Amino acid sequence: MFQCIHTLRLPKLIKLQDITLITPHSSAKAIEAALSQNPHLTSLPLPKANILSPGSLVQTSGTAEILRIPEVRELIRGDFVVLPCDLVSELAGESLLEAWMVKQAGIGGVPSMGYRGSGTYSRGKADSQNGGLGVWYETKGEGSTKREETDFIITAPLKDTKEPTPEGSLLPHVHQLVYSTTTDTLKDILEENEAFPLRQSVAAKHPRTRILTTYRDAHVYLFPHWVLDMVIKNETMESMSEDILGWWSKAGWQTGLSKKLGLHEVFQHENSSSEELQHGSAIDHDMDIMSISTTRKCDHRRHSTTRSFSGSEKSLQLSSIPPLLAYIHPRDPQAPLIRRVDTAALLLFISLRLAKLESIEDIGKPAASPFAHSSKIAYPAGVAPKTTINKTDCLLADNVTIESRSIIKESVIGANCHVKAGSKVTRCVLMDGAVIGERCELTGCIIGRRAHVGKESVLVDCEVQDGNVIPDETGAKNEKFMVFEGLDGSDAEGEENQGESDMLAQ
Repeated sequence: MFQCIHTLRLPKLIKLQDITLITPHSSAKAIEAALSQNPHLTSLPLPKANILSPGSLVQTSGTAEILRIPEVRELIRGDFVVLPCDLVSELAGESLLEAWMVKQAGIGGVPSMGYRGSGTYSRGKADSQNGGLGVWYETKGEGSTKREETDFIITAPLKDTKEPTPEGSLLPHVHQLVYSTTTDTLKDILEENEAFPLRQSVAAKHPRTRILTTYRDAHVYLFPHWVLDMVIKNETMESMSEDILGWWSKAGWQTGLSKKLGLHEVFQHENSSSEELQHGSAIDHDMDIMSISTTRKCDHRRHSTTRSFSGSEKSLQLSSIPPLLAYIHPRDPQAPLIRRVDTAALLLFISLRLAKLESIEDIGKPAASPFAHSSKIAYPAGVAPKTTINKTDCLLADNVTIESRSIIKESVIGANCHVKAGSKVTRCVLMDGAVIGERCELTGCIIGRRAHVGKESVLVDCEVQDGNVIPDETGAKNEKFMVFEGLDGSDAEGEENQGESDMLAQ
């Protein structure tokens, strides 16, 4: 488990300059090795990711608890982006960032892309109370899996700007988040109340709402800097998804909740910090975010005012709560892929989908997907004659050996794998170093790293853990072959998940 935090800085062009992978100390060495040795990671464009492994962070730490760690707070100097470690996305990050900035400017705030320190951009007073943005995607349809996690969210439309939206813009899919919780929590609420209780203040504030039950939180968040102070002030917050999003979205319509969350004090602290920075550090030049936007034209001077609160005010006006926006990814099959991969079924689906992408060798780098490989078969010399490989939906890594009379369809085969003579592999993922014996038939399987499947075995929809040896002539369907059982099973599962992450990184 690790989080990825991007701190946002805005020099002359919009770009991310700081990327930090936050991971428990136990996983740091493996990640460092992958970043320095895996060719698919070493070839990534700049900036390179830094690794932070605080001593207080463990595998069971809540995602919101990460924001309380002193080392993490120290590295976040402005508004920031949070990504999960299991995300696969073709969605252009700059498009999401631009949609957030445009919507914030339209609401009355300007995102603070600056950072603190001598000779660097400072966060201005008007920038200290920006809203945030999260991303949700549909789980039904192609690639849907049983028991995949979903969320229960309520959204409301933003005010119509009556301005033309460029083709391909994400702005039509951005709404205000009114309510957010997990489906499991929703079931608990329904069981306790025998109905879903919803305050009248929701309808009063948002007459038009939309309820979504089949979408999932992608755990992609664009957060303003003040969220750090809110998390510190509310020690019960453990999860970004359930606690930060849940309470923040309700604070916009539930009277008195902002007082309970201490948002008045949070904003006072942010404003005072911004004023100190304005007077205490040099600013190279003023930046007009709207002037560089390609999707909107407006007079930025009307957004120069800030929300102000009297010292005697005990609770913020509902209209003064910075909005939490929700980008709802469209269901269009042609839309960019965005999916969290945290189960074996999703790993199989996403891997097979990526295998269908045309290679750079076939269509050229400009037209290729960011996930495309140089070639479909990285080591053609390893493929024996009289072998059938469907190149349109298969992907074979370096040093793969396929013996004669074997058939490979719709599969991903990792580096150093060996498929022996007469075997048939369909809709499978074989991780690095796996060996498939003679005359085996595998369908819909995930074979772990350095695992060995005995000859003449027939496996359907099975999972084989890393390093496991399956006896000859094994027949199984919907089975999980694990090396350890009982208490040691948790460690085995951790190793399996690590293997899945390694395969996706390729």
